[in-house]
Amino acid sequence: MIYLDNAATTYHKPQQVIDAVVSAMQGMGNSSRGSHSGALKAARTVYDARCKAAALFGCDDPSRVVFTANSTEALNIAISGLFAAGDHIISTDLEHNSVLRPLYRLQAEQGVSLDFVRADKQGCVDYADFERLIRPETKAIVCNHASNLTGNMLDLARIGAVCKAHGLLLIVDASQTAGCVPIDMKSMGISVLCFTGHKGLYGPQGTGGMCIAEGVEIRPFKVGGSGVQSFSKTQPVQYPTRLEAGTLNGHGIAGLSAAFDFIAETGVETIHAKEIALMRRFYEGVKDVDGVTVYGDFSTDARAAIVALNIKDYESGEVSDELSETYGIATRPGAHCAPRMHEALGTVEQGAVRFSFSYFNRSDEVDAAVAAVKEIAE
Repeated sequence: MIYLDNAATTYHKPQQVIDAVVSAMQGMGNSSRGSHSGALKAARTVYDARCKAAALFGCDDPSRVVFTANSTEALNIAISGLFAAGDHIISTDLEHNSVLRPLYRLQAEQGVSLDFVRADKQGCVDYADFERLIRPETKAIVCNHASNLTGNMLDLARIGAVCKAHGLLLIVDASQTAGCVPIDMKSMGISVLCFTGHKGLYGPQGTGGMCIAEGVEIRPFKVGGSGVQSFSKTQPVQYPTRLEAGTLNGHGIAGLSAAFDFIAETGVETIHAKEIALMRRFYEGVKDVDGVTVYGDFSTDARAAIVALNIKDYESGEVSDELSETYGIATRPGAHCAPRMHEALGTVEQGAVRFSFSYFNRSDEVDAAVAAVKEIAE
């Protein structure tokens, strides 16, 4: 199989990640639950992973790295734990349902008001719209770093400067960029960075987290066992325990920790450069094919390694099935949990076929995908 569905999850993982998960399953206890060797090994593994995440994303305090099952859980925790009735939040058309649905729920259940920066036919935004939408009751901008449909990337430093000027929080969904695009919370002005482990970080599924800037206090989304303060009727207020009720996915976090090592050893810039080179090779091969429509802005390499396209008026699921069954190429069709972006692109009915590239893909795989698109179009 030629795997080009890395925006959904990376299929090829570094061997050290696999080894770390197996080793953890053979000798790890429960972090913060006991003082025997297995429990201590788990606690040390989790703490090491916090430190590595903090270093990768520019978070000053490792205790403000909170582990979750994925970015969806992290975004739910952040969005549900920071706002109240009467607040106003700004988001964008680029968002995944992991951002949209928690926002819509706040709107329906608590009376939080929302505005969205609109995207054009290329999936691009006018940054002046962020300032135009600010009201006295505005509390935050919530946005992704890069669209999971077009790969278009938002300039977080520019948005962060707007937030700083108006005293707003900046909550970021880094699902498509964590591990493969440089991120620095301080220089970008990020208040809460939400990430998943199973995509660009090359970690196991069921891992993810959030990095929380100093001064940002999030109400617990869930409460329960923490291994400490057992006689308290309320969840401990200290980070990270405040947001980590229940047993962590220690085995997965061990793999994620090894994935952080792989990212550090390889270099985020090196990973991004290779992924963009593969994406460019594919884009240049298909963009002028008769009957092929490509979506997104490819004028810059400041983007995720994603190409979404349609072939004539074929339903995207048909094309993706043909790519899989006839050519052995894995892609993602449909709506990609990004309804507002499909509305902006005019692809609500047809959907789109998404090709997404990783550091472990090869140029010959890209060439095979280009040839397959050409054959289907012909």
